[in-house]
Amino acid sequence: MYAIVNDRSRSLTLKQGEDIWVDVLPGASEGSEHIFDEVQLLKTEGGKVVVGRPTVEGASVVAEVLGEVKDKKIHVLRFRRRKNSRSRTGHRQSYTHIRVKEIRS
Repeated sequence: MYAIVNDRSRSLTLKQGEDIWVDVLPGASEGSEHIFDEVQLLKTEGGKVVVGRPTVEGASVVAEVLGEVKDKKIHVLRFRRRKNSRSRTGHRQSYTHIRVKEIRS
């Protein structure tokens, strides 16, 4: 059983019991629950597929927030040839670690 949900501007494929990193969820604290209401597609245990127009009515996914994590640092180098101009910056993306508890149909 899995569901494809819309999380702001991204589509996520979620399976029950799965751990996943998503972009930072505003207002989510460790130990709380987050509900994804916009289910675009739902596949049940029996193999039945329900496609939403645009969303599946009454379906939702409940996830437990495990905390915030940071990805590894990436380094960005900007270089302008023949100008003696170089700059190196880094970026470390923050994510929310969640575990899918239940898929409601």
